[in-house]
Amino acid sequence: MNRQIVFDSPFLLGFEHTRALVERAAKAAAESYPPYNVEDLGDGSLRITLAVAGFTPDDLTVTLEDRQLTVAGKRGDGAKADAFLHRGIAARGFIRSFVLADGLEVSGALLEHGLLHIDLARPEPEKLVKRIPIRTAG
Repeated sequence: MNRQIVFDSPFLLGFEHTRALVERAAKAAAESYPPYNVEDLGDGSLRITLAVAGFTPDDLTVTLEDRQLTVAGKRGDGAKADAFLHRGIAARGFIRSFVLADGLEVSGALLEHGLLHIDLARPEPEKLVKRIPIRTAG
């Protein structure tokens, strides 16, 4: 099914960047592996937790480019596939993306007990006081 996006309206000129963000968010929402949680830690902080059982820190990469957070997992050549009698833990690689709002920063990542925690923070903006010079006419 092909949806028409609201930003195609001739009355919304200059919103190409917003349209691109919406399309990236829709694509990221369609992904289902690995499963993840998003927690609100308060004070503008968030935590994304991905279930990455069996992956080591060397198998995972976390990158941030143009407000798009990407987590990729590539499994090494551990045990041979024919050594398993049953394989219920997914062994495939993955790429999971998240579109971050303006001002949201990645403050760290921690792999613990098969869960990858990525912490995000929204620092308080600096208060900027700008003195405006007063001109005189004439």
